[in-house]
Amino acid sequence: MTVWSRSGADLLLAVRLTPGSARQDIGGVWRDDRDALWLTARVRAAPEKGRANAALIAQLAQALDWPKSAIMLESGDGNRLKRLRIIGGGGAQDRLVACIEQWMEQI
Repeated sequence: MTVWSRSGADLLLAVRLTPGSARQDIGGVWRDDRDALWLTARVRAAPEKGRANAALIAQLAQALDWPKSAIMLESGDGNRLKRLRIIGGGGAQDRLVACIEQWMEQI
């Protein structure tokens, strides 16, 4: 099992976000009650008016060296569990997946 999947030329990423955290980072996995894996991420931004979602997208864009405009929130706007689409990520799949897999190994 993994936190990412491919959708055409894009990558889909499952993330469990903790907003309002004391620190901002990406790493580790969380397993839900259906045994699905979610990459864990923490942002300092509060979960109001989309600030935490915007902070997550900015953090992913910087960490993956990918344009912010090419990372979209697919679902989970008001939820901790989010699905993000990395547009065109399939073209750089090896590099992006290596980074995501490294985050998954963190505890």
